[in-house]
Amino acid sequence: MTVGAVVLAAIGGGMYLLGERDGDRQGIAAASPSATPSAPGGPGAPDGGDNGGGNSGGNGGDDGGNKDGDEDGGGPQGPDGQLPPTEPGYATDLAAGISMPVPQGWKGRSAAVGAGLTTGEHPCPGGSAKTCVRGGIFSAPAAAFKLTAGSPEEAAKKDIAVNAEESYGGDAYGKITSHEEIKSAEVTVAGQKGYAVRWKVVTEKGDDGYVESLVFPSPASKDMLVVVRSGFDINKDAPKLSVLDEITKGIKKAAPTTGATNGGAA
Repeated sequence: MTVGAVVLAAIGGGMYLLGERDGDRQGIAAASPSATPSAPGGPGAPDGGDNGGGNSGGNGGDDGGNKDGDEDGGGPQGPDGQLPPTEPGYATDLAAGISMPVPQGWKGRSAAVGAGLTTGEHPCPGGSAKTCVRGGIFSAPAAAFKLTAGSPEEAAKKDIAVNAEESYGGDAYGKITSHEEIKSAEVTVAGQKGYAVRWKVVTEKGDDGYVESLVFPSPASKDMLVVVRSGFDINKDAPKLSVLDEITKGIKKAAPTTGATNGGAA
């Protein structure tokens, strides 16, 4: 599978849209308190590429509101012209074959490659014009992050430092001055045996944060590893880590594309 260039890079305190953008859209953080993981961009990526919409992380097109959260089904089409399935309350990563639950108050973005959840837009603390978010979670096949590893554990341990640097190490937060590993364990996601590594990072500017790299085999293709990068600020306005755990538990195999409509369930 050919994947577009990474255009969403997390920078301390939030993911922010690099490179491609629609019209006059500004760079936006799509991560969490201290920036979350970066998401793959290019055509077919959440909030990026030729057809991405919206003005901020996780916000594009017309929001398909639902009781669980604002799930935006206006993502770009896949290679065969089909839109990713957009069942209410979920953001779907068509390439990875997964759907992530959208918590109340969050915004979700489905796309042909990658999916994203964001909440709490705010100015990045580094004095730049970029916008960060209090919490962000992004998924994509490991290949989209140019991550090569033989096992979920190897991949997660390899990815966490990159995730942390992209989420909290740029001009939005300054450098990461220290980190502490608070989790490194096997997990089961969407029925698959995976691995998660979570760090607490201390930043030079603004809020400190938590970053996590979660890797597991795709429920749609056992030969494909899926990476879910997360970032949550340590701030009274940021979501609690328990929200991250609940989202992880709620990740499931994506619904079939046949019969799916934009912004609704199949």
